[in-house]
Amino acid sequence: GGGETFGDRSLSQGLSVLVGLGLCVTMLGLGCAVELGQLGQQLRRPVGLLLALLGQFVAMPLLAFLLALIFALDEVAAVAVLLCGCCPGGNLSNLMSVLVDGDMNLSIIMTASSTLLALFLMPLCLWIYSRHWINTAVVQLLPLGAVSLTLGSTLLPIGLGVLIRYRHPRAADLLVKISLWSLLVTLVVLFILTGTMLGPDLLAQIPASVYAIAVLMPLAGYALGYGLATVFKMPPHCRRTVSLETGCQNVQLCTAILKLTFSPELIGSMYMFPLLYALFQSAEAGLFVLAYKMYGKDSYKQDTLGEEEDTDISYKKLKEEEIADTSYGTVTTEEHNSIQMEPTQTAL
Repeated sequence: GGGETFGDRSLSQGLSVLVGLGLCVTMLGLGCAVELGQLGQQLRRPVGLLLALLGQFVAMPLLAFLLALIFALDEVAAVAVLLCGCCPGGNLSNLMSVLVDGDMNLSIIMTASSTLLALFLMPLCLWIYSRHWINTAVVQLLPLGAVSLTLGSTLLPIGLGVLIRYRHPRAADLLVKISLWSLLVTLVVLFILTGTMLGPDLLAQIPASVYAIAVLMPLAGYALGYGLATVFKMPPHCRRTVSLETGCQNVQLCTAILKLTFSPELIGSMYMFPLLYALFQSAEAGLFVLAYKMYGKDSYKQDTLGEEEDTDISYKKLKEEEIADTSYGTVTTEEHNSIQMEPTQTAL
């Protein structure tokens, strides 16, 4: 009944439009952040591409599947969790990477790569991991074709953003900032509108296990990403970047797929899962940033200053050697004083 009420609300159509526009603006901003020169470098040394592949389409889908099994979710909740786990990286990771002094080039390349790979790998992951619930009505109606179509529609704003970056870099910088702010505003508006449309009764029907997964899944994603970067022996700032890229999912895409491909009567309150995930992934990433600012910032500065001090010491040694070369064999201050005193004694 709650799902039917949700479907009959007059705001439902407006919500669909908001989801679509928000996704387009986000993908446009992602395209504006990509530079063709950096993309060429990553293709020659595709570490970012490999990390995006392993993090977003190996680790996170498997994590979502295992959590759905451990918490014994029903088919509707399981599909919502799997959709979120199979989504590519989101733009939130780019913003958080700046706050933890991460590698921005790596962050942007990973987000863009996972978005492009999602066109083929997201439907494949959904097909593989939904086999456990294959006899249920929701999985039988899982619209993999519509998922691919939604993913394909994101390529147009991404390509437009890359073109704007190539021809109008200043406008691209502005659009990147607009997309980041629109991300935050859209999530807040979606959370409020969806909560209003679903109503407190239907929200209360969301199982506690779903809330637990919304808390644990991004946290485990951050840990898996950091461990993955450690295996690749990446420097600390790259480990932080990969960690955030792995745990932060493109919840706008997940919301768009749920909204545009499933009927409200079918998906019901599970439409809230990607919004819950967005809430907790943002809160946990904020704690990550806060911990770094309090405890990791000093070590980062010391490492940077240490490199500068090494350069200064080497420069000083070089200058001392030059002075020593022009002193005609004088080595110590005492020898220098004795040499100065000898002409006085001879004169006497």
